[in-house]
Amino acid sequence: MSKAAAKSAPAKKAGTTKAAAKKTAKGASANAAGVVDDEAEADEDVEPEDADPSELEDVEVTDEDDQDSDEAAGEEASDDDSEAAPAKAKTGESEEAEESGFVIRDDDEDDAPAQQVVTAGATADPVKDYLKQIGKVALLNAEQEVELAKRIEAGLFAEEKLNSGDKIEMKLKRELWWIAQDGKKAKNHLLEANLRLVVSLAKRYTGRGMLFLDLIQEGNLGLIRAVEKFDYTKGYKFSTYATWWIRQAITRAMADQARTIRIPVHMVEVINKLARVQRQMLQDLGREPTPEELAKELDMTPEKVVEVQKYGREPISLHTPLGEDGDSEFGDLIEDSEAVVPADAVSFTLLQEQLHSVLDTLSEREAGVVSMRFGLTDGQPKTLDEIGKVYGVTRERIRQIESKTMSKLRHPSRSQVLRD
Repeated sequence: MSKAAAKSAPAKKAGTTKAAAKKTAKGASANAAGVVDDEAEADEDVEPEDADPSELEDVEVTDEDDQDSDEAAGEEASDDDSEAAPAKAKTGESEEAEESGFVIRDDDEDDAPAQQVVTAGATADPVKDYLKQIGKVALLNAEQEVELAKRIEAGLFAEEKLNSGDKIEMKLKRELWWIAQDGKKAKNHLLEANLRLVVSLAKRYTGRGMLFLDLIQEGNLGLIRAVEKFDYTKGYKFSTYATWWIRQAITRAMADQARTIRIPVHMVEVINKLARVQRQMLQDLGREPTPEELAKELDMTPEKVVEVQKYGREPISLHTPLGEDGDSEFGDLIEDSEAVVPADAVSFTLLQEQLHSVLDTLSEREAGVVSMRFGLTDGQPKTLDEIGKVYGVTRERIRQIESKTMSKLRHPSRSQVLRD
């Protein structure tokens, strides 16, 4: 056998196997539909398939979304980063290195030569790099989405058969393996072709406590869930169905991560509803609505409205800079409630001196009982029993001494000094 024939022989065999896999995929997809109907598993998540068709929104994704996303990305990227570009090589070796993905520069003029490694085609803005990467995959039409969904369904059916543990012939097992692999490729293709849909939806939630890239990543998780649960037999476009899952993933992530102090999801929904009603009433009334007006509109008590408004407030850092120069912080304007006011400290010291001067007019036992009873010495008031143990008398005797001493202190000759 010649070398050419030897090289073409494996290719023909592989082509025959793939053709058989595709043929089996079509048959398996029809069988998979019946299996899914009979053996559908219960899912804890909300099933958008059962939603009212009027609630599903048809979102059209075009290549113009990439340009609109650059504006959202600009809010998080600095001007210096957006103007940065890969360094151009001057020699033949550097041009060759740039094509391979890295550029290493070494300036002999500087005292400390610096080496800069830059990925070829990359910029300093990760958002632009991501948009450029996902823009390489063409958008799908409705027929292509259905075809990919059928391949995904056939792949899931084949994978389930392989993992069932039943005895399968080697030839059929090999064909099922090819179908499962083809289903995974179809799933990745459907995902990559709809990444721009996630970007277009994530733009609407920027500026609410999460970075734009984080919103995109959370939306991608919802997109993966939508691909796994998409039912092409319903007749909806995939973008219409996936929008619900993407929005749910983004809003749940914002409820869990956007706030410094986490608020439960159900309370976040109440806060958002209150904010919408408050904005609408502000436009209608021309002023801020009162808690009573909001309570009537939301069918809750005014106390509950005030409580929800407190939950909705965002905490602010004491180190937030103030002024144009930022030389002062917000904490500089907040009074320290635990700090001692100098005037109060002076008044307290004078009162202590006057009190001790009055106690000096009493006997040693009377002054000691009053001091321990009211905590004038260590700030810890003592009971009659504790004082009685100190002097070796009963609690009743201490009570009599206390009553007699207080009568003496109320005499004008002693109390006048403290009143002044």
